[in-house]
Amino acid sequence: MPAATHVPDAPALSPWLRLAAAILPVIATALIGSAATQENIPTWYAGLNKPSFNPPNWVFPAAWTILYSMIALSLWRLLGAMPRTGPSRRGWWLALAAFLVQLALNAAWSPVFFAEHAIGAALVVVVMMLVMVLWTIRLSWRFDRLASWLLVPYAAWVAFATVLNAAILRLN
Repeated sequence: MPAATHVPDAPALSPWLRLAAAILPVIATALIGSAATQENIPTWYAGLNKPSFNPPNWVFPAAWTILYSMIALSLWRLLGAMPRTGPSRRGWWLALAAFLVQLALNAAWSPVFFAEHAIGAALVVVVMMLVMVLWTIRLSWRFDRLASWLLVPYAAWVAFATVLNAAILRLN
């Protein structure tokens, strides 16, 4: 009987499909946020009472550009870490689902806060987003640690955004 040879697993997705699957949802999230935010910054948002630790307006797009790049890279790595078979595959799907849920919550926050002017509802959304980002980090860890680490600055920023949202709610 011939000896079995081990053939390494190829990634489940082609490199181009994986790149598109990582970048497109993040770009869509960024565009939704930008569309909801832009016209409300000089009008409604400018009139709100804000805490002393509120950053200048230019900080937000700069921070989000960096964070969205890291989020897309994290998703790209997670997509590349999909197990082809075995019991860990279910855990990978759970990590991917958590990733997509936190991204959907990210996309929802700006329209709720800026377009709807619903500061209290936005606080609920951002708290859920923080929980989901932390859970995504936890679930992704076993598949790709760098993918998890890439989400840590995002979690820190969302934690800050949660405190800021709560302070704005309290002041208004």
